[in-house]
Amino acid sequence: MKLYFNADEVFEMAEDIERQGTAFYSKAAGLFSDSDIKNMLEGLSKMEVAHEKKFKKMRSEILSDVFKGYDPDEMATAYIHAFTEGKVFAKGSNMCDALSSKSTLSEILRMAIEAEKNSILFYTGIRKALPEAKSKDAIEDIIDEEMKHIVMLSDKLNSIA
Repeated sequence: MKLYFNADEVFEMAEDIERQGTAFYSKAAGLFSDSDIKNMLEGLSKMEVAHEKKFKKMRSEILSDVFKGYDPDEMATAYIHAFTEGKVFAKGSNMCDALSSKSTLSEILRMAIEAEKNSILFYTGIRKALPEAKSKDAIEDIIDEEMKHIVMLSDKLNSIA
């Protein structure tokens, strides 16, 4: 069974992931008075804004009625379909809801690392299904940045452990 889905929906989901990241990092930054922690989280928030803009640009360039790429074994489409059906990311979930004034830096960093890993998984599926090398390169750049976020967050987590 061939799985096709709307490119608009896939890119909207990617943009939503980035919007949630922006909101999460902004809210988390507001929980701390330490300028190093605040600056790190605010910097991550700004990076997520840039990622959302990249996805919006890609969306406008690639958008078509059907999202079709080179996927001979249909794994990429099945993979992305699992995400869009809410089997990996719960639809409507909001990481900000998990933050409170009692959230510790360690908890926030662990949540952020998990979210970054999940976004990398999602973007990997999108990259595999994209038909154009230029688009794949743009997704690869975002994946690289998300990996840098994980390193930064992990380093901070290790420094406080």
